Amino acid sequence: MKGTVLVTGAAGFTGQHACKRLAEKGYRVAAIVRSHSSLKTLSPIDHVDYHVCDLKRPADICELVQRISPRYVLHLAGKNSVPESWANPILYMESNILGTIHLLNALREREGIPILIAGSRLKFDLSFPVEPTHPYGLSKSIQEVISLAWGELFHQHVILAEPCNLVGPGPSTGICSLLAGYIAALERGKPRPRFRLSSASATRDFLDVRDAVDAYELLLRQGSAGTVYPVCSGVERRLGDVCQSFINLAETECPLEEDVLEAAAEGIPERAALIQPELLNRMGWSPAIPWEVSVSDILQYYRREEADDL
Repeated sequence: MKGTVLVTGAAGFTGQHACKRLAEKGYRVAAIVRSHSSLKTLSPIDHVDYHVCDLKRPADICELVQRISPRYVLHLAGKNSVPESWANPILYMESNILGTIHLLNALREREGIPILIAGSRLKFDLSFPVEPTHPYGLSKSIQEVISLAWGELFHQHVILAEPCNLVGPGPSTGICSLLAGYIAALERGKPRPRFRLSSASATRDFLDVRDAVDAYELLLRQGSAGTVYPVCSGVERRLGDVCQSFINLAETECPLEEDVLEAAAEGIPERAALIQPELLNRMGWSPAIPWEVSVSDILQYYRREEADDL
């Protein structure tokens, strides 16, 4: 075994992939979920031990860290929906900021342990005058500043990853999964309203979550403390083209409806800034899973889910 990796947010989309892939790579995984109800949804994985712990309870996470004694830490826990953050901003501040602080504080006495924090490309510049985009972006911007500052103040090996939109098979609330689930339901003859697309011309960078986890594993081993690493494909895709990739594989008609006004109200940018994963490329990482494979795998996952519901 290569050592124990503590993975927070293990019941989430990225967390489930991270636990499975890290275990396959020879790590012992201490997978943290927030509640017993989350634990019930997960299937057993060899070399993965699940623990229930709410990161907003500092005494609990301190006790767990002492008991597990991890060699690496991958922090994926938190909330990540822009629309939901408008409805419940306090929840986002508590989950993304307080949870991170409590985790970092619990690890203060374990010097030298690499701690990888999954940030977000939806952060914004905190210099004055502050121009926030949405509560989710605010929570991730503060999380990033606090993580880097905490690492500097207390000499912790804190590394920041800024993933783009992660896609792949499994339960997710991203546009690719929502569209794949919509198509799978239509193929089974279930009536559905038109799929609502925020903007066909908006662009996003999509990366397969399995490639992202490989990048995270590399950063845990070789990442430099205090450094922010973009984790992305470096390719911007129009959302209209993304939808067409799924529609081309559909076995039925898939009506779409564009709702630009809703996207503007939520503070979702029309075009994302083009970013290249240059730091990761220099370390020998590059995306290995083609876009077409990701699309097919997502659609097949939701087709199996629909079949299991019969």
